[in-house]
Formats: sequence, C-alpha cells, structure tokens
Amino acid sequence: MLEKFIKKLLSVPMGRRWFWKKWYEFLARRKTDIDFKLMNYGYSAENFYPKLEKNDEPERYPIHLYHRVATQINLNGKKVLEVGSGRGGGASYLTRYLHPKKMVGIDISKYAVKLCNKIHNVPNLCFQVGDSENIPFQNENFNVVINIESSHCYGSMEIFLKEVRRVLKPGGHFLYCDLLPTKQLKMLNKHLSNSGLDLIQKTDITENIIVALDLMSTKRKDLIYMSVPRSLRNLIETFAGIKGTRIYNAFHDGTASYICAALKKPV
Repeated sequence: MLEKFIKKLLSVPMGRRWFWKKWYEFLARRKTDIDFKLMNYGYSAENFYPKLEKNDEPERYPIHLYHRVATQINLNGKKVLEVGSGRGGGASYLTRYLHPKKMVGIDISKYAVKLCNKIHNVPNLCFQVGDSENIPFQNENFNVVINIESSHCYGSMEIFLKEVRRVLKPGGHFLYCDLLPTKQLKMLNKHLSNSGLDLIQKTDITENIIVALDLMSTKRKDLIYMSVPRSLRNLIETFAGIKGTRIYNAFHDGTASYICAALKKPV
C-alpha cells in the first residue's frame, strides 16, 4: 500500500521533489556517522580500479561512479559545482583526488548540507543549500557542473538544464549520469538536444551498474536493516537497488537504463 502511494507521488513533479527532499533529510538526521558518505549505485568495470586511500576503500564502487563520470575531462584547476551533493562523499573524493581549484556542493536538504560541512573538512571544498531548478549562483560562474544520480528526483529536467547552462562559463562542461526508465530515453535525448549544450559523448553503463550492485548488495542490505524501520525496509531496499528488487530487476530485463554523458557549453 505504501509503495503504491509513493509510486503515485513520484509520478508528479512536485510530489517527486517533495518526497526526495524528505527522504534525504530523513537519512541526514538518522545516519550521521562518517562511514556512510555516498549513496549511489556504484560502478564496476574490467581494468577500472583507481588507487584509493585506506579510509576510502569501504565506498570504492560508489567512488568508481564519480571517477568514471568526472574523468571525462580534466578537473585539475577548475571551478566545479556539484548539484545534488547528498552526503558529500563524492565532492570530497573529487576535491582530494582530482584537484579542482574550488569545489562547491549544493543540495536541497539543509540537514544534508549541515552534515556535509560537519564531516568533510577538506581544503577548497564547501557545501550550501541550493535548488537544482534555481541554482544560487551568478551567470557563467563555473568551469564544470557535475550531477551524479540525482536528476530523477527533480521536478523539471528542462529547467535544471537551463540552469546548468546559465551558470557554466563558455566552454564549460556538464558531466552527468542517472538512471531512468528505458522508455524515457528519447525524452532525455530531447532534453539534452534542446539544452543549448553540445553533446560530447553519451554511454549506456547499465551493465557496469549491475555488477557494482551485485558487489554491494549484502553490505547495503545489512545497513538498511540496522538503520531503517521495519515497515520501510522493503521500499528502501528497492530504492537502493538491492539484488532481486524491482529496480535491480529492471536493469536486468532492460526496462531501466543508466546513462553517462558529457556536454559542453559553446564558446
């Protein structure tokens, strides 16, 4: 019953924004430990194994996804904005390993931002509250905007992309990945084509996501068992892509896809 209600809620733009904001606020308040910094579906590929410090190893596969998307270009010395920075682990990794000049993470949840500023003490990195559909920065402010597994939470992809273009400097890059129903791929392509950004590359990485989910499922299921009320466990396992759940199975049967892309603002 609850799952049906939430599914209906997520089908409406304003309902989708409201639900995901409340969900991430719930997580930020309930899980405040520093060992849980990333929530994405991860990435795994043959001969893809970047060297990590010991403290980062527990979240290797979610870090892989950031590395896969971000290294489509060179971030060294760039001013970078992450929209939808969540618990901040991805922005922290990018800052410490890929050396942007400045890294800013924004998130709609004030509780997530408060948590990020508490647990990530990294030079050149900061977090603040911000809306993906009303990015709180002046025009042409960033060399790079990165968006990792977040846009499916937004009310309007079209408005979000318009904001991305606005805050990017001429020649700046938009680095993107997310999951979506396969039947919506044409709509995503239309949004990207109409964004005013030039598509550099777009890749289906669904198989890499499945492998990572397989590798992480047991650990994440245990975490959900310890952190989430019994009444919500099945629902949260589905959202987390735990092996055997609806979203995981959708990747397997082809009804859901996972896309990685890089776009560039014309000079």
